[in-house]
Amino acid sequence: MNNDDIVSTLNDLIETSKDGEEGFRTCAEDAKDPTLKTFFSNRAQSCAAAVMELQSLVRSYGGDPETTSGLGGALHRRWVDIKSLVTGMDDKAVLKECERGEDVAVSSYRRALDKSLPEEVRSVVERQYQGVLKNHDQVKSLRDQYRSA
Repeated sequence: MNNDDIVSTLNDLIETSKDGEEGFRTCAEDAKDPTLKTFFSNRAQSCAAAVMELQSLVRSYGGDPETTSGLGGALHRRWVDIKSLVTGMDDKAVLKECERGEDVAVSSYRRALDKSLPEEVRSVVERQYQGVLKNHDQVKSLRDQYRSA
């Protein structure tokens, strides 16, 4: 992979992580349960830290780091907002939509890991991918808890 390919891959992950940050923030605003609000807020902060780490890597490869989220994330957040309004801000609906957003993040990180990344980049992406998987599993578990409640 040349530097442009590396920068492009990392910038895609920055968009994904910014989508996650903003998505978790939206979910925190929409959730009624204080525990969920805290969970979503903490996840938003983790995504923000991932963005900063990825932006630093982009700079180290001579690129300009992405600073905005993607269109898909904006559309997803609007869907969360609309669905929350329609369902009376039901926490189950918020969790379901949050899980859908995490499905996208898992796919984005898998696509990046399928590429021939330099070892120092791969280790960061792999570590962040493990965090994305943990977020996904936690959201799914919470969704299942709220579904059965």
